[in-house]
Amino acid sequence: MFTYYLRLAWISIVKHWGLSLVMITAIGLGIGASMTTVTVNYLMSANPIPHKSSQLYNVQLDSWDVNEPYNDDGSPPEQLTYRDGTYLINAKKAFRQNIQAQANAVIEPEGDDALPFMVTARANSADFFTMFDLPFIYGSGWDDSSDDSKQQVVVLNNETNQRVFGGENSVGKNIKIGGNYFKVVGVIDYWDPKPRFYDISTGAFNDAEEIFVPFSMIAEEKIGRSGNTNCWKPTGDGFQAFLNSECVWLQFWVELPNAEAKEEYMSFLGAYVDQQKALGRFERPLNNRLNNVMEWLEQQQVVTDDAVMMMTMSLMFLLVCLLNTVGLLLAKFIGKAPEIGLRQALGASRRTLFAQYIIESACIGIAGGLLGLVFAWLGLQGIALLYGDMLKGLTGLDTSMIVSAVGLAILTSILAGLYPTWRACNVQPSQQLKSQ
Repeated sequence: MFTYYLRLAWISIVKHWGLSLVMITAIGLGIGASMTTVTVNYLMSANPIPHKSSQLYNVQLDSWDVNEPYNDDGSPPEQLTYRDGTYLINAKKAFRQNIQAQANAVIEPEGDDALPFMVTARANSADFFTMFDLPFIYGSGWDDSSDDSKQQVVVLNNETNQRVFGGENSVGKNIKIGGNYFKVVGVIDYWDPKPRFYDISTGAFNDAEEIFVPFSMIAEEKIGRSGNTNCWKPTGDGFQAFLNSECVWLQFWVELPNAEAKEEYMSFLGAYVDQQKALGRFERPLNNRLNNVMEWLEQQQVVTDDAVMMMTMSLMFLLVCLLNTVGLLLAKFIGKAPEIGLRQALGASRRTLFAQYIIESACIGIAGGLLGLVFAWLGLQGIALLYGDMLKGLTGLDTSMIVSAVGLAILTSILAGLYPTWRACNVQPSQQLKSQ
């Protein structure tokens, strides 16, 4: 019977092709608009490291001015000072810990025809690679001893390795960065988590860095520091004075395997701040925070209010399209009243008629959903052109979104068809037969 209903639905859609096309287009526009914004919001709020996001914590300490909070809501700075970060990394109180900051550098390839080029860099400690699961093609990250001895080592991404070494195994080779030679210890495959949870201070959706060097290279002035820096008191003259200042500019993450480890680390942070208070620092009330990955992204409002509002408006537009479809289906099905009356007189049950017209509504929904996917793809391409690299990687339809779009179209079309189908199935056959 299902195949028979599908054939009847096809005949009906073709027979009333103009009305059917209007309904399919209305559903397609509603699905396209809603899926465009839902996809962007879905990817913006996705868990970038789902298998361990609950074990990775961003550390916040409130070392800011006692007379004025850093944020209006009273939350502490998103970044740490150099003196606090280096103390925490040397204390090694977590299962794993990572100190890091954004940097930039100029690579000077060997060869007479090779030209220097700028790359984005991340200055980080050894645990960065293990904590955030960077995929290695060749070699590995450096170890703690390299951090302690301030070795000039580097990890390259695959693109940089291709550009400098032709893609071959470059582990053990030297590369000139900013006038200094660094030894290559590893090459990573493509790695670009979205959102870029480990450092959202310069953009949650920026590309991942091209090279990685030990954090000590910043203090040694072997690599240039970049990223956001905020200060609330004068720093003094010279780079060492800046490092000793109250300026916040680096990120600190810890890996804590369970709730007990988190509680112990919070106690450690509290003891450290109390110690610093005795030295005249941290004059604000105790306000240490540990947020796991998803808590951190939510706190930092990675999904902006504008994006949420756009999604809400697009879903309201889908509702308008649904109401229009209800009216069109009602007109179509009521127009079939003589046919329905005749079929009931010949013995067709209301259940049979209801199933037939609901299947016809679902077929219209499937067609509308497929058209909506085209509209959604066009909408996402438009967003990509409008915002460029800012939303790179957030304007693609994945399998789950495609299935969701078609499923939403079928669901909305069935909902739209319920009332018109109910009205059509309650036609009195005797009245229809008398009017013919």
